[in-house]
Amino acid sequence: MQEINVILIDDHAVVREGYRRLLERDSYIKVVAEGETGNEGYRLICDHLPDVVVMDITLPGMSGIEVTRRVLTRVPEQKILIFSMHEEIIFVNRAFQAGAKGYVTKSAAPEVLIDAVRQVAMGKLYLSSEMAQLIAAQTIPGGEQNIDLLSGREFEIFRLLVQGQSLHEISEALHIAYKTVANYQSNIRQKLGATTAAQIVRIALDHGIISSADKA
Repeated sequence: MQEINVILIDDHAVVREGYRRLLERDSYIKVVAEGETGNEGYRLICDHLPDVVVMDITLPGMSGIEVTRRVLTRVPEQKILIFSMHEEIIFVNRAFQAGAKGYVTKSAAPEVLIDAVRQVAMGKLYLSSEMAQLIAAQTIPGGEQNIDLLSGREFEIFRLLVQGQSLHEISEALHIAYKTVANYQSNIRQKLGATTAAQIVRIALDHGIISSADKA
């Protein structure tokens, strides 16, 4: 087996160090670069074009899902593995819709991450067993959830809004015009049937996009 070059993107240095040590237990895996923000991750990926990117979802600036979408627009063959604390199905769906090749939760056993990197490097899709079981057990109520009506960009802005970021902050993070963000906010509220910020937060809580601790 050829050496697998990996880039790690996570906003906690101590966490990255631990995962780098874990991955490099496998003699075929080499971590060639690390990043801590979405924007930095995007630049590193485009500069290095690694075999596999291991990336968190929750990052300063662009989320891992937005980075995935942007990278694959530029480099369609890039293999990205999402490695996140989020165990909600909506995040798995969004990650794969963006083009990720795998999704592993941080609660998974250490060897799962190594196996996921190997499988994704070989061009296979990978979903950790606990998430696969959760998806298999999911029952779909009659009708589509309103949140599923959001486009990829709308979902990204929705996520930033419920984290408390202002329209100006979102504009800077995503490198789009303030007016564009304001238009997206209006569309999001219309699709979700929400007229107030409190209602938007309630929807985010109901779908596990944020926890009550995040808003404390």
